[in-house]
Amino acid sequence: MWIFTRYGFFSIACARKKDGSIDEDKVMIRARSRKHLENLRDRFPESECARAEIICNAGTDYKFRLIVLKSEWVKIVSQLVTEQTWSNFKNEALSFGNKIKSSSRYIHALHQIWEVMFRFQENGEE
Repeated sequence: MWIFTRYGFFSIACARKKDGSIDEDKVMIRARSRKHLENLRDRFPESECARAEIICNAGTDYKFRLIVLKSEWVKIVSQLVTEQTWSNFKNEALSFGNKIKSSSRYIHALHQIWEVMFRFQENGEE
């Protein structure tokens, strides 16, 4: 699952057990930017997410990740949905990003993603 938030972009996947099998009870919250994970931890200071180590591994496609219980991730996503008070995500990400001194590169990337998905829409379903 990909999720774009005003705090950053996250790719969520099940974590793996030590034997390499899927751990359905834990997720990896993966990010391309360490700052995005830090923003998430700052937003949820009482969560398991805030206490989890940010793992940095240059040998994976997502350089940064947190591993938390899936039940904890469900609580975080629920709160993210509840706090939504805007009608235009890109504008909110820009406004909020200015408050938390977020990179303008993230806002630029959001516009590029919007454009790609708009072209997908315009080309119609297969």
